Amino acid sequence: MQNAEALIDMHDRAHQNLKAVLAHCSGFGDEDLNCEFPGFGYPCVRLQLHHEIGAEKYWIGVIQGRIDVDEDAPEFASIESLMAYRKKVYTVTDEYLLAASLEDLNTPRMMKTWGNREKMLVPAHVILRTITHLYHHQGQIAAMCRLLGKPSAGWDFPLQ
Repeated sequence: MQNAEALIDMHDRAHQNLKAVLAHCSGFGDEDLNCEFPGFGYPCVRLQLHHEIGAEKYWIGVIQGRIDVDEDAPEFASIESLMAYRKKVYTVTDEYLLAASLEDLNTPRMMKTWGNREKMLVPAHVILRTITHLYHHQGQIAAMCRLLGKPSAGWDFPLQ
């Protein structure tokens, strides 16, 4: 069973890392941000960043009864725009968690997902999925940064 305080803490820590990823990538020019690498679902750093933020927006929307798809990638062509997008999505998730009761977070309920599919989901598990999803894509971004000759210092879940 997850409580809001624990989920807020984990969400905050994950976004500390996401801010560090964005800061690392802020020194990249458009060519590096959009350099495509085969073998990645989202082939460039910019699209990886957009997707990981957009996926959180999507899943919070699912919890709140909306389908918010991340088909707006062209609107986020710069790191600055992605930083603003991250902040906006972070705030929506944080506000949801601040208002959620223990029962709301842990009670399975039917939710509509992509394709108008209904699934029985637990909101706390959905929140945890958005956090683990950030790290999946941050690993891909770290690999891309190495391929660009601009390795990162690492973005493990912060313990402090």
